[in-house]
This record gives sequence, structure tokens and C-alpha cells, in this order.
Amino acid sequence: MRTKFAVALALSGLLTLTACGSNSSSGTSSSNAPSGGGANGTVGVILPETATSARWESFDKPLLQKALGDAGFAADVQNAQGDVQKFSTLADGMIAKGVKVLVIASINSEVGSAVAAKAQKAGIPTIDYDRLNLGGSSDYYVSFDNVKVGALQGQGLATALKDKPGAQVVEIEGAPTDNNATLFHQGQETVLQPLYDAGTLKLVRSQAIDDWNNQKGGTTFEQILTGANGKVDGVVAANDGLAGAVITVLKKNGLNGKVPVTGQDATVDGLKAVLRGDQYMTVFKPIKEEAENAAKLAVFLAKGDKAGADALAVGVSQDPKGKREVKSVLLQPQLITKAEVKSVVESGFVKAADVCSGDVKQACTDLGIS
Repeated sequence: MRTKFAVALALSGLLTLTACGSNSSSGTSSSNAPSGGGANGTVGVILPETATSARWESFDKPLLQKALGDAGFAADVQNAQGDVQKFSTLADGMIAKGVKVLVIASINSEVGSAVAAKAQKAGIPTIDYDRLNLGGSSDYYVSFDNVKVGALQGQGLATALKDKPGAQVVEIEGAPTDNNATLFHQGQETVLQPLYDAGTLKLVRSQAIDDWNNQKGGTTFEQILTGANGKVDGVVAANDGLAGAVITVLKKNGLNGKVPVTGQDATVDGLKAVLRGDQYMTVFKPIKEEAENAAKLAVFLAKGDKAGADALAVGVSQDPKGKREVKSVLLQPQLITKAEVKSVVESGFVKAADVCSGDVKQACTDLGIS
């Protein structure tokens, strides 16, 4: 079946990432005013939304503010709340105020590329943050190895289904307009496509979900499950939000805990689902490392130190739409099953008190999580 995601993938092209070397939570920062020391000027940061993931306000915002503040820069961190026009307006305001660098976590490549072009016309360097803007002009990109993220999801599902030859798999993917979703899918297929080809696993359907909308993801999965007469043995869900929506449907049909589901972001809800046994795995991406590396790169650029920036961004990302190579900082994700949840808590990414509440308290005790 030629799915919506497959069409989107074909149109966008494959993006290959090569690195040299190797989320929702509590505690939000509500201030929209620039923060930090500011002696060296201001760095502007535009985040995409909060509807599908609390990571942007709970983690990225305060972490970027702290890292930039520690370097003597004010951090003007704003969130576009999924509104493309607001994203552009925020960028116009930051450009007019003369920020030293603009860090862009875009809603889609079109608005991100347009903003980067405006900034660079004003002589302001731009950094693509977390999401590469295809066809854009930013000279640097900071993210995780997103093909590896998808490969870990594929690996997790393959391991969970290793004793079920011919198991039927559904793929619930992210937004077709988000290049990261394309990369996650690409990574998944490096593991799963050979198993589909061999008949070890059978793909029922692969479906992209517009805007990463969890409700739409749950409705779509329910329709697929009904069409398959309830015969689904495993689900690749592109993040913890979509995984949660899938699990809700599985619960309605008495299948939760019986059908392994993947995820991503190591959110509190995702980790609890893993501890509960409803979700097989998630992917932990240490956002602190991402924010700190973006801040370091911004500081180099603000000070005109291109050599320092190049020494940090030793990875390369291919932008097939722009037919260009982008210097990149690509960080390594980690596969998290029940046995590894403790390591996420010990990293300080989430609090034990948040994860180990309610019906998973005993599971935490058994795993030594406190």
C-alpha cells in the first residue's frame, strides 16, 4: 500500500546524517522576557509549540536560558505555539532588536527557511535547532542523530517480536512536514524493512499523523486495528504522545501489555507506561546536551569565532532539497526499556517522585528507583 507517509518521504528525499564520534516533565519557565546576564548581548530562540510535547517549555527553554546566561548572554526564548504567522512575527521582532544569533526550532521547513533568510539578510547568524530546515540557509544544525532514533525504535520492536514469526506491525509516524519524522521512519526501516522482505514481520500499514496530533493518531490506529480485525502484534509509534494514544485504544480492546509499542522522548507518561508494561520502549534524548551545545555554538557565532563553531560542529547533515551540506552537532540517543528507566531518572532528566507514583510505585521499588 502506498501510504501518505511513503509519499511524503519520496517527495522530501532521504536525509543522511553522519556524526564524527559518537519529554514531558515538571517545572516550566513561564517568563517570556530575555533572561541571563546579557553583558555580551542577546541570543534569540524561537520554539515551535507546546500542544504535542511539553519538552520545549519544560526543558529546552530553561536549559537554553541557563547555558546562555552562564556565558554572559541574555536569552530571549519565545514559543510560537504552533502558529506559523506568530513564528514569523517573533522572528521579525528579534531581528529588529538586533539579536546576536537566532536559534530556530521551526514548525516546518518553509517558515524556518524564510526566517533564516530574513535573519541572514540582516547579518544575523542562524542555527537550526532540533529540526533541520530543508531548503534553508542556516550554516549550523544541532540535534540528535535522528536516523539512529528510528533505528532504535525498529530494534526495540524487532526484539519484542522475535518469538512471533509473521507478526503484524502497524507504523504510526509523525508529521509528514517534519523532517525529523522522515528521518525516524528512515531509521526504523533500516531494521524493519529486511524483516518485512523476509516475511519475519508483516507490515499492515504505515501512516503519518498530521501535526503529530495525538488524538488523530489514536483515531487512525483504531481504524487500522478494526480493519485488521484486531490482529495487530506490534506498533511502531514515533513518540511517547502517539504511543499513549495507541495504548488507550489497545486498552479498550484488552490488548495493552500484549502488543509491544515503541515511543520516544522518555516523557514521564512514557516512562510510566514502560514501567507498567504497556509500552515496550522509549528513546531518551538528553535535551540538556542539545541545549548546551546549541548555546556553545551560538556563543561562538556571536563572538565571530567561526573556527570555534566549526570545531564543535563536526557532523554533517545532507539537505537534499537545498542540495547542501550543513555542519552539525549530532548527539547520541539511548534505547530505554523497563530495565533502563533508572538511568533516565539518575541522569536528572526526570524526577523519581514524578515517575514513581500511582500504579508503578512497586515497579520502581523493584528496580531500585528512588
